[in-house]
Amino acid sequence: MSEGIARALVEIGAIGFSPQTPIRFKSGILSPVYVDNRRLPYHPEQWQKVIEGFEYLIHKEKIRFDVIAGVAVGGVPHSSALGYAMMRPSVFVRKEAKGHGKGQRVEGGDIQGKPVLLVEDLVTTGGSSLSGVEALRAEGGIVETLIAIISYGFEEAQSNFAEANVTLKTLTTFDTILEVALEMDAITSDERDIITDWFNDPHEWADRHSLS
Repeated sequence: MSEGIARALVEIGAIGFSPQTPIRFKSGILSPVYVDNRRLPYHPEQWQKVIEGFEYLIHKEKIRFDVIAGVAVGGVPHSSALGYAMMRPSVFVRKEAKGHGKGQRVEGGDIQGKPVLLVEDLVTTGGSSLSGVEALRAEGGIVETLIAIISYGFEEAQSNFAEANVTLKTLTTFDTILEVALEMDAITSDERDIITDWFNDPHEWADRHSLS
């Protein structure tokens, strides 16, 4: 499954490789690789593989839940499609409360006392995901697991999830993506080495290569 998801993401350009012209994250980190899973709904064949991958992961890991949730904006298409596919109720979590009406962050239905499975498209540091967890818990939801298409695997994220008592599970890994991309000629072996070097120490990578 992991290789199939990786191939689907590379096929539609959801994974971008730019070792020569790295992009800057909101956190300030320069990166030779980026993820744009917002492209998936435009490619139904590959998107279907992702939704089926989520179902497979849920059954494989025996994840129990009553409600599926997604954090706006990136996670909502996937959580909604998964809820529809599995015939489960789904809600979405706003990044911040509305300035009018009830001023709530969780929209769609009552989650009080219900196990909620949170779905994300991408995890970087985990900040926005865990903000969603807090919002769901504030409404009485029981959130123990988050599933995502991919995570950068930063130690900061792992620490943040552990502190919040949330288990993170992903459909694929960047190690798998790099091997699949190399096989598909989406990157060269030299570019793979550059990107691997970044993953070994993303915070200092730009300085090591005189890019900052």
